[in-house]
Amino acid sequence: MTPDEIADLFEVPLETIYQWRKKRIGPPAFRIGKHLRYDPADVQQYVRERKAAPEAA
Repeated sequence: MTPDEIADLFEVPLETIYQWRKKRIGPPAFRIGKHLRYDPADVQQYVRERKAAPEAA
């Protein structure tokens, strides 16, 4: 998946996706050449982990 697809999926600005990557708080990404990509299985795992995490107070 591309960063644009991830931004659309989570309904956040594209810049948020890049900030998550920089801070290492979003789904893991990897590069294919110069292109940033996300494995759909990793994205699904990230969503499952976020759903299971207790809400911040």
